[in-house]
Amino acid sequence: MLSIDALHVTYGGAVQAVRGVTMEVPDGKVVAVLGSNGAGKTTLLRTISGTLRLHRGKVDAGTVRFDGTDLVGRDAAQAVRLGLVQVPEGRRIFGRLTVEENLRAGGMGNKDKTAKAKAQDRVYDMFPVLKERSSQRGALLSGGEQQMLAIGRALMASPKLLLLDEPSLGLAPRIIGQIGEVIAEINRQGTSVLLVEQNATMALGVADLAYVLDVGEVSLSGDAQELAQTDEVQRLYLGHDGGDAGEQRVRVASGKKLSRWTA
Repeated sequence: MLSIDALHVTYGGAVQAVRGVTMEVPDGKVVAVLGSNGAGKTTLLRTISGTLRLHRGKVDAGTVRFDGTDLVGRDAAQAVRLGLVQVPEGRRIFGRLTVEENLRAGGMGNKDKTAKAKAQDRVYDMFPVLKERSSQRGALLSGGEQQMLAIGRALMASPKLLLLDEPSLGLAPRIIGQIGEVIAEINRQGTSVLLVEQNATMALGVADLAYVLDVGEVSLSGDAQELAQTDEVQRLYLGHDGGDAGEQRVRVASGKKLSRWTA
């Protein structure tokens, strides 16, 4: 579905944000990208979603393909038409519009009224609280409800691949758990998901595959559940003490190996 090969991205012609990243999002899967602030996670999403140029970013080398179509140089509107929709960090809903108006805005690119009605029904089925608050202004929703609205608005475009940038940011632990359940349900209904997150517990709990970014490079990748058992991820992202993570290959309890990326 989504294939990224040897991607290099800079800002202002000087700051290298992504360096040689190679990764894939298979059709029907949830893929998590972990990393600290400044690791290059958001830059990666901007490149995929067609918003990189808005931030003075530039692809210097590498390819980004979605269902065989080259995404480099395409804008956000073109990406949406191909089936790629991003929910940006910080929710960014239309606070002065009602819940229903926000959802309608998300479906504006779809001229099929029947399809839009089905998409809205899907959103309300997934988020009953949004149906209850359909006439309420977005600014009056709680943080968790605003995140649900942001995701629901993206689903109105019926994406093939949903791009989520830090959906748990600023939310209470109970709400973070609900967001994880929502991501799993979206995937069960046939939408692939690329999830960028700092909350490794939630991300690895819902993902099939995972990548760890460190200063713009992939440092570790593999099956999400196996990755969660590695010393490095346990120590850096899950808050547990780990052993020596300096080996070129990281072996987990199952006996399988995870890719350890080196320069």
